[in-house]
Amino acid sequence: MADSTVWWLAAGALIAVELVTGTFYLLMISIGLVAAALSAHAGLDPLWQWVVAAVVGGGSVLVWRRYKRLQPAIAPANANPDVNMDVGEIVHVDAFNPDGSCSVKYRGAHWDAALQPGEEASAGAHTIVEVVGSRLILKKAPSP
Repeated sequence: MADSTVWWLAAGALIAVELVTGTFYLLMISIGLVAAALSAHAGLDPLWQWVVAAVVGGGSVLVWRRYKRLQPAIAPANANPDVNMDVGEIVHVDAFNPDGSCSVKYRGAHWDAALQPGEEASAGAHTIVEVVGSRLILKKAPSP
């Protein structure tokens, strides 16, 4: 069996395992195996095929890891405006209860609401920052 065939089979096997596990790093390593298969087609010595596999696969893992580290943290679903359409909307609070909770009318219904920790209870416009179950978490809306 040709060296390139072995590399192609190994790359295909890693891709199959990656599809089952969802580990993106296996896909990066399989890129290294594909590079080794191409180097085998080019006629490189088997030692250099291993070097190509290690450098390309390891390098792609390092590049991906650095890329992921530089990305901002994703907000949880209940506070992510891309997932929850209520996050970022403005509601009007008439008055707060002594415990910091209140009731607001939003989307045609009455909702229980509470202030985000550290916020001061004052009537007026508030922004929804999170939805926990059927309770809105609010912060004071910036003044226009």
